Amino acid sequence: MKNILALLVLCSLLANSVAAQQISDFDNIKLYTFTNSSGAKLKVTNYGAIVTSIMVPDRNGKMGDIALGYDRVEDYINAVDKPYFGAIVGRYGNRIANGEFTIDGETYSLAKNNAPNHLHGGVIGFDKVVWDAKLVGGEGWSGLELSYLANDKEEGYPGNLSVKVTYKWTDKTELIVEYDATTDKATPVNLTQHTYFNLKGEGNGTILDHELMINAKKYTPVTSTLIPTGELAAVAGTPFDFTTAKAIGRDISQDNEQLEFGLGYDHNFVIDRDGDGMAVAARVHEPESGRTMVFRTTQPGIQFYCGNFLDGRLTGKSGKPYVNRGGFCLETQHYPDSPNQKNFPSTILKPGETYKTTTVFQFGN
Repeated sequence: MKNILALLVLCSLLANSVAAQQISDFDNIKLYTFTNSSGAKLKVTNYGAIVTSIMVPDRNGKMGDIALGYDRVEDYINAVDKPYFGAIVGRYGNRIANGEFTIDGETYSLAKNNAPNHLHGGVIGFDKVVWDAKLVGGEGWSGLELSYLANDKEEGYPGNLSVKVTYKWTDKTELIVEYDATTDKATPVNLTQHTYFNLKGEGNGTILDHELMINAKKYTPVTSTLIPTGELAAVAGTPFDFTTAKAIGRDISQDNEQLEFGLGYDHNFVIDRDGDGMAVAARVHEPESGRTMVFRTTQPGIQFYCGNFLDGRLTGKSGKPYVNRGGFCLETQHYPDSPNQKNFPSTILKPGETYKTTTVFQFGN
């Protein structure tokens, strides 16, 4: 294989006692670095299955880190406001209304960690646990297979859920993320990857000049607590129309109730697709650096979040504060609150079934 795999121990000691109470096997946390044939690099830690760094070239060949994050695992554990930088979130990514859902007549109660709702798997979701890790590779790629067993009633969810996430870093400068899960009891599952991107380089100002296309004629409007109303609304004639590429900041300050609710864009878009296979969900271009991204996925939706809650209190790897709208997320997913929305595609995984999705992040310049 052309790809070079380097395994680095991230830390062996923990000074913070609060974090120590949460992470019983801190000594097993490691950082993995993958370098492809063109020199582009991906870094992943098995704490939270977090992508900590993505080094890709600009139009002049200069490498830059486009993923927001930290150099120390303690910073991921103790970050204020828990921004989920780079993590795999679950058991259910996004929000569940009032922290509860019902399956087969039984109601399950979850943490209301985004009051009054449940968000991204709860107080200790998949982003805050240590995953088992195994190096894997094939022709033209190298990567990491991460696995985790979420126990029955963990964070309130039913069923023992066995999860596997595989990161593949290719010589085409693609990050392929493959998700697999099985359960012994019916349970909602909605896994997603939560990297914040700034194609100018992490810490280099806002992402408002990034040009975004989202392949969606409809989106899911939300209430004031960001729970979908159940409607699939047309984007045409609204600030949510990204069917033709436009600067993220062009319409973000319009007088619009949905933008007020989200403090900007924080909404799920319904991907236009033919069939159940891979579809282009979004494209991004940053004019200054020339860097581009293409998002392809088997999922039905994509959450566009433009860093509305970043406020400069968090300082990243560059030593620069992460300012308001200093990064964007495009989280491929099922729709928020699907367990309580009968008209949305089901997210209930049953015994004997396999949850299986794939998302590809293609980087270019």
